[in-house]
Formats: sequence, C-alpha cells, structure tokens
Amino acid sequence: MKYSIILTAALTGSFFIANAQQAKPEDTEIYTPVPPVVTPGKMLGDAPSDAIVLFDGKNLDQWVQNNDKSPAKWDVKDGILTVNKHYGNIETKKAFTNYQLHIEWREPTTLEGTGQARGNSGVFLASIGDGDAGYELQVLDSYNNKTYTNGMAGSIYKQAVPLANPARKNGEWQTYDVIWNAPTFNEDGTVKTKAHVTVIYNGVLVENNFELWGPTLYIGKPEYKKHGAAPIKLQAHGDKSEPLSFRNIWVREL
Repeated sequence: MKYSIILTAALTGSFFIANAQQAKPEDTEIYTPVPPVVTPGKMLGDAPSDAIVLFDGKNLDQWVQNNDKSPAKWDVKDGILTVNKHYGNIETKKAFTNYQLHIEWREPTTLEGTGQARGNSGVFLASIGDGDAGYELQVLDSYNNKTYTNGMAGSIYKQAVPLANPARKNGEWQTYDVIWNAPTFNEDGTVKTKAHVTVIYNGVLVENNFELWGPTLYIGKPEYKKHGAAPIKLQAHGDKSEPLSFRNIWVREL
C-alpha cells in the first residue's frame, strides 16, 4: 500500500507537470464579448459619451415634481439648479435600476442653523413614493457641524455612518459619485437581493458596497417592500436654512 501511494502521487504530479508544459497563453485569453467604447468627459466629472445627462445647467426637462408629476419648478439660473422649498421634492422622469451617478452640490455661505437644520437635503437613490419614500444619501453641511453620524453628509440616512468626513466649506462645490445596485424581489414579494451602494464623496470613499436594511425611515426599523425601477429624487427639506444648489448631474445605466 505504501509503495502504491507513492507511485500514485508521482504519477499524478507528472500528469500536472505535463499538462502545465502543454498549456498555452492563448488558453486563458478572452476576445469576446468586446466591451463597448465609451468616450470619457474632457474634464474629470464631465459626463461620458454613454451617460444620460439629467441636468446640464440649461433646464429641468428630465425632472418632474415628486407629488403630482407636473414639470419641475425649482430655480435654474446661471447653470445652477437651486432648491425651491415651496414646491417640494423633484424626481427624474425616467426610472432606473442599477446605475452610476455623478452629482455636484453646494451649500450657501449664509447658513445659520446647526445640526440637521443646516443645509439639509438628500439624494434619494430610488424614489418609491411621495415625499421622502425611498433610499436616501444624505446631503448636509458637515463642515464643523455636529450632528448624529448616521445623518451627516455621506451617510445612508439613519443606516450607514460614512467612513470619513471629506466635507468642504460652505460655498465650495462638493461631489458625489455613486454606484447603486437596486434590490430585487421574488414573485411573492420577498427579498431576493438587498440594495447595495458605494459612495465616493469629494474623491474619498465613504460607503463601500454597503448593504441597505431597507428604504430610509426617520423613525423605526427599515423594511423592504417589493418595487421595480424607480426615479432618482432630490429633496426639498423643510429646515429653515437657505436652500442649497446642484449642478452637473448625470447617470450611466449598468
């Protein structure tokens, strides 16, 4: 038996050595499918050739009011989109599932509140109803502004604390680059796969493929409910601070 094991091992080793000697580089080379050519933007942050431009500084043709789906009524001036709190949240006409999103935002220099009352807004990565129904990436002045950490800029509101705080001063433009993977559901409404999100805030990774517990809730424990593709929503928060602004918003469907 001892000699049989040794012989088997020797033969097996010889077999793999022989196979390795017979292998060719071409055996592990892949030629199809060929990735599509995408022309990047001229400057960092510019929309690539395959992006859907949601706001280019000219109009709100890609947006509607969240509550009644009428044309969006926020203020557009000098290439900048400013929240109009009188009219409430706006959302995209188009619904999305998985995507890459780029959005830039700026807090006014005239902020006077503190905590959650200081330049509050939000990017709802999937709007699943009126008001604040959906999954919120928080927007807030987080430069020397103390609040609960799962409610600061870069957080998935009331769920994920950001890994860092790269906030810029009021009056300076800030960026979010987001990879959103929407939840999927079985036919009976149970969760098949949960939502995941990666967020890069001003060039710094702050959410690393975070698995969401469910849609955002201000009070209580999140719970998934079956839905399909959904718009992206921007929040007109009810805090008393001056409204903030957005620009250069684009999305790539994945």
